[in-house]
Amino acid sequence: METIAKIRLLYHVKKKSISEIARQFRLSRNTVYKYLHHDGDVPKYTRRSSAKPQLGPHEAILQKWVETESHLPRKQRRTARRLFEDLRKEGYTGAYDSVQRWVKHWKVVEHPGVQKAYIPLVFRPGEAYQFDWSTETVVLGGVTHTVKVAQFRLTHSRMSFVRAYPRETQEMVFAAHQEAFAAFGGVPERGIYDNPKTIVDMVYRKLVEGQDREFNPRFLAMMNHYLIDPTACTVAAGWEKGQVENQVDTLRKWFFTPTPRFDDIDQLNAWLWQQCVERAQSEAHPEQKDRSIWEVFQEEQSSLRAFRATFDGYVEVRARVSKTCLVTVDRNQYSVPAQYAGQYLQVRRYVDRILVLHEGQAVASHRRHMGRGQVFTDVIHYLDVLERKPGALRNGRPFQELPRAITSVRQRLQSKPLGDREFVTVLLMAREYGIDNLETACAMALEQGAVNAAVVLNLMHRLANPLPPAPVCTPEALRLQDEPRADCARYDLLRGNAYVH
Repeated sequence: METIAKIRLLYHVKKKSISEIARQFRLSRNTVYKYLHHDGDVPKYTRRSSAKPQLGPHEAILQKWVETESHLPRKQRRTARRLFEDLRKEGYTGAYDSVQRWVKHWKVVEHPGVQKAYIPLVFRPGEAYQFDWSTETVVLGGVTHTVKVAQFRLTHSRMSFVRAYPRETQEMVFAAHQEAFAAFGGVPERGIYDNPKTIVDMVYRKLVEGQDREFNPRFLAMMNHYLIDPTACTVAAGWEKGQVENQVDTLRKWFFTPTPRFDDIDQLNAWLWQQCVERAQSEAHPEQKDRSIWEVFQEEQSSLRAFRATFDGYVEVRARVSKTCLVTVDRNQYSVPAQYAGQYLQVRRYVDRILVLHEGQAVASHRRHMGRGQVFTDVIHYLDVLERKPGALRNGRPFQELPRAITSVRQRLQSKPLGDREFVTVLLMAREYGIDNLETACAMALEQGAVNAAVVLNLMHRLANPLPPAPVCTPEALRLQDEPRADCARYDLLRGNAYVH
């Protein structure tokens, strides 16, 4: 506008010619002429419609693609760059800019419905939370891992809670809810979710009522336990839980860039919650600008229902025990007592452990491992088989990594004739007294230098049934010459003396 004003002043007041003005400002005469006759806002460049010699023959294909994909979820639609690459395979030789302009024009002018409009949402305190998963990269113990991060957000106060897990399985969903409610100090009335298989078994459409859901029975059991009303978003309608969707992108920049480094996942999770608290304390609430998120959250806590008994968050499957007394759980194998070989047992997956049951009674428990193709055994489970087949001792997997003291006794005994059978006798003691007591007895035998089955068995009996302490004989020099006597009459004497004084 400053240039236009100078041009108009030179022409109308100082009577300069258009050519002189054009030379002075290094503009074309047409531009000077346009500015002299301009009385509105700053003139803007308007692109002339081109003949589109390169894109023209391919417009029909491009329009078919974008119209078809407009009905798909956003994540499944091709970008303008991807459309350009696919058009080149169809013989298009033009530039990417032409495709980009065409797609933009189609969205804004010819198909305005693609540009979504939204309605602002309002939530009262304690009404709802939103839940979602994200995939992040972390370094744990010097090794790079890809972890799944459960993300919660209270819709009123905007308080966040994030926790990392190795996977996105249903037992991880249960554990994440338990940790979130404990951190929030209560339970909201309603939960807003996507439609993952761990939460929704089936989405089907009704002609009149619209979409409906068939929630997973175990997920509903958790909802009933905490008295939460679950709400599933419309398929491919992430804006219905836009708060947590935005949180995923925001917290990725704050918490996972650069890549965090910790010794283990427990340290990572403790740090993540600390970061959530610090960020809530320093960030203003988006609606109540004069207050922080933390202040609004502390006020909202009184509207949350009390968080008392935790939900038993397991996923139960039926598994058959192999001939080698192993059940397969999540691509790993865990041992069970030998008497259940060939039977079907119930296996409960928790985040941190595997529990195996027979007719409702626990028969085996293992710490859960997140690797693949691994085998984890308990030596106690194989002692009945070992008693019948002692030859399996040397190469049997369960007997390769025994406690150090037991391994030392094994080495000492195997150096003798028939040492294997003698060590089997020692190992069978763990069936009655437990592996810990056996380890202690072996350590005591090694200290005494007498390592054989009889000595270890004797020590095991003494550990399990300790003898009563021997009576203490008082030396004559320490005996009292005048032992004290219990005489309550002394108190009456003392009372009488008190009255005299």
